[in-house]
Amino acid sequence: MFQGQWAILLWPYLLTTSIPLDCRDEQGGLSRCPSISQEKLLDRVIQHAELIYRVSEESCSLFEEMFIPFPLQLQRNQAGYPCITKALPIPSSKSEIQQISDKWLLHSVLMLVQSWIEPLVYLQTTLNRYDGVPDMLLNKTKWVSDKLMSLEQGVVVLIKKMLDEGLMTTTYSEQGLFQDDGQPEMLEYVMRDYTLLSCFKKDAHKMEILLKLLKCRQNDIHSCA
Repeated sequence: MFQGQWAILLWPYLLTTSIPLDCRDEQGGLSRCPSISQEKLLDRVIQHAELIYRVSEESCSLFEEMFIPFPLQLQRNQAGYPCITKALPIPSSKSEIQQISDKWLLHSVLMLVQSWIEPLVYLQTTLNRYDGVPDMLLNKTKWVSDKLMSLEQGVVVLIKKMLDEGLMTTTYSEQGLFQDDGQPEMLEYVMRDYTLLSCFKKDAHKMEILLKLLKCRQNDIHSCA
């Protein structure tokens, strides 16, 4: 309860003190971030990823407290809802991550970011079906969804700066990984949304780890683990 009270008190502070990463100009082009140095842009991208992971962790815990009885928490992994990014060609083990190039690190982050944009928008609509859903949870999921799109912009510009590549999107499509299967029962909604939040929390942490590894390599590639 004490941690929950601190989260409520600190939530407005997080919203106002995070460094903005909105790269789009008034015409919709990505003209703002290119004026930032590569080092500062990477720092801002990392800070964004850190905040997204932290807030996703808080959102998952809040959802769990509100809607998931403890026995169902234990059954989450047996519920038949795999993570939507399971099929993405992204290294998962420590040895695999250490072996991939900087280019593939950035593209892996971009794949994860782009794969979660649509599901998080969907999650906001499903949460409105719940009785008694707290505004705190709605605000956190909306904030994460918005910041994820800003993170995408930052990573795209970072790819252009670091790899001297044109603006691009991944060719991987998440079609088939994420589908709305008609009108499931309320318990199915709850477990599916719980899995969605849990999987996103895990992937948000992976984004943060990959970006920090990239930062480390920029300083001293031999000491990065």
